[in-house]
Amino acid sequence: MQKGNIGVTTENIFPVIKKFLYSDHEIFLREMVSNAVDATQKLKTLAQQGDFKGELGDLTVHVSLDTEKGTITISDRGIGMTEEEIDKYINQIAFSGVNDFLEKYKDNANNIIGHFGLGFYSSFMVSKKVEIITRSYKEGAKAVKWSCDGSPAYEIDEAEKDDRGSDIILYVDDDCKEFLEKERIQQLLNKYCKFMAVPVAFGKKQEWSSDEKKMVDTQEDNIINNVEPLWTKAPSSLKDEDYKSFYRTLYPMSDEPMFWIHLNVDYPFNLTGILYFPRIKSNIDLQRNKIQLYCNQVFVTDQVEGIVPEFLTLLHGVIDSPDIPLNVSRSYLQSDREVKKISTYITKKVADRLQAIFKENRKEYEEKWDDLKLFINYGMLSEESFYDRAKDFALFKDTDGKHFTFDEYKTLIESAQKDKNDQLVYLYATDREEQYSYIQAAKDKGYSVLLLDGQLDVPAIQMLEQKFEKSHFTRVDADIIDRLIVKDDQPKSNLSDDESANLSQVFKSQMPKMEKTEFMVEVQSLGESQRPVVITQNEWMRRMKEMSRFQQGMNFYAQMPDSMNLVLNSDHRLVKEILSTLNSQLSTDLKPIDAELKGQEARLAAIRQQQEGKKPEELTQDDKDMKAECEKAIEEQKQKKQDVLSGFAAQNDVVHQLIDLALLQNGMLKGEALDKFLKRSVDLIK
Repeated sequence: MQKGNIGVTTENIFPVIKKFLYSDHEIFLREMVSNAVDATQKLKTLAQQGDFKGELGDLTVHVSLDTEKGTITISDRGIGMTEEEIDKYINQIAFSGVNDFLEKYKDNANNIIGHFGLGFYSSFMVSKKVEIITRSYKEGAKAVKWSCDGSPAYEIDEAEKDDRGSDIILYVDDDCKEFLEKERIQQLLNKYCKFMAVPVAFGKKQEWSSDEKKMVDTQEDNIINNVEPLWTKAPSSLKDEDYKSFYRTLYPMSDEPMFWIHLNVDYPFNLTGILYFPRIKSNIDLQRNKIQLYCNQVFVTDQVEGIVPEFLTLLHGVIDSPDIPLNVSRSYLQSDREVKKISTYITKKVADRLQAIFKENRKEYEEKWDDLKLFINYGMLSEESFYDRAKDFALFKDTDGKHFTFDEYKTLIESAQKDKNDQLVYLYATDREEQYSYIQAAKDKGYSVLLLDGQLDVPAIQMLEQKFEKSHFTRVDADIIDRLIVKDDQPKSNLSDDESANLSQVFKSQMPKMEKTEFMVEVQSLGESQRPVVITQNEWMRRMKEMSRFQQGMNFYAQMPDSMNLVLNSDHRLVKEILSTLNSQLSTDLKPIDAELKGQEARLAAIRQQQEGKKPEELTQDDKDMKAECEKAIEEQKQKKQDVLSGFAAQNDVVHQLIDLALLQNGMLKGEALDKFLKRSVDLIK
């Protein structure tokens, strides 16, 4: 019997492994099975080269549980080890000091496993004792048993083993009993090992027993993996149904994918895989971490942000590459030269595939555009190189459901939608139903309106305004129709300044109080056929508020109230009638107020002229009092006038009806206000 200490530079190796791999301690099973597969693959290679002349036989790796003994056993019929090889590969750990180890790798278990050859030692994350019973494939080799109880001390002894290969026996620790549950092991094997290149068996297949009225084991091994997954096969040998079936294997509860890309490259790096385009529609966050990264058919992670560009994490599928440096942190991955090459290659393949589908079957592409749009917008926003490719197959969809490339749409609107400054104006709506009347008003003017109702459409607008020359986007309800695309100087209202001010005050006094909403009222000459009252919202301010949801540092805009404009059409019959009624009913009350107001304003102008050029210290107290008294008198008259106009407005059902109609059109009339509107509507019907 041989005894000794494992060759490490510290006595604390096992506590360190336990502590700092514990957050990812399930990884042990992947490492154990992966080692067994590697040993088997090595034997197959030796046989192919003629260095092993024996019978390969059944090469299945077996995983078994013994709940009574509290053990997990991983058995293979690979190359096995001699006592010397155990001493070389198991007893010597290339380890450069605990401090460096903790500092560099404390946050990532995958960094440790593999980087230091510690795959086998991950078994001590869950085990209080580990045994290896192994026999080399070499002729005349004797079986050896190695055991270690989680300290650097180990024992090597002779053993009985008739066949080549290794049995790794893990005596599961008391705080890891979950790994003695069949369902838990089945789950981990399915997660980490379902595409390993050598058959892996766990238990026996089951069938229904009519005698025992339950599922019972058969004699056939339960193989948990597919040794030739779809991405390892030639694309020319596969049909659409093969790809769809494989997708269902990966994501059993998902909708059918739109299409896919089969990756297969061997220079300047090795990479295979299949990437699927899911039906994303509206929620980016639900789509992440669906690409599974494999290394030689061994599952590594589903967090691939460092390996593919961020927007490609919306795709689903598999990437398999032995060349991705898995032993480094994700922040380092992003700056790694080889990873950059892989990322660039995948981006190009995705763009090429989309371009090909667009050219080969545009109708099908357009049908899938609503699902594709979020993905393509995300790519154009986050990757300059992707925009350069995608601008030829990215689409606009108008409110009639027609699709256009960027160039096609520019040609369509160029003649009708340029303003007086030669700026091309892209009109858009975000909700076809809610903004219907605004859309219709634009169409009546001969304009086209885009439907931009996606999660990333607002940020995309910002980007496109920078890409397109002399162009800007304006939402169709951002202003009255004649000011959305200003062709020439706007017609002036035919009302006097006093009439416009009175009319504005009448409506302003009756606007509802809404949380985080401010209303401005203005009078415009819009034509007799246009609506009497329209609510618009400033394009720039609304866009800033919407952008604040996507960009840090813009919370200031999110806290600001919505600024809404209530535009009164002075040409409309109803507005004219309100003004006529106002003039006839309030003439007697307003004349003396207006006269006093004008007199006081004239007096204030004279006082200001008299005091102009004087420094504050040169003014007497009488000068200051006289000015203050005049300003107070003006405010009192203004308040009187406002009270008279507000009293008139409060009693005028048409004013309230027009305001409520404008609010209703914008989805802003609710609760008690909506109920009052409905009752008033019935009363107004003659």
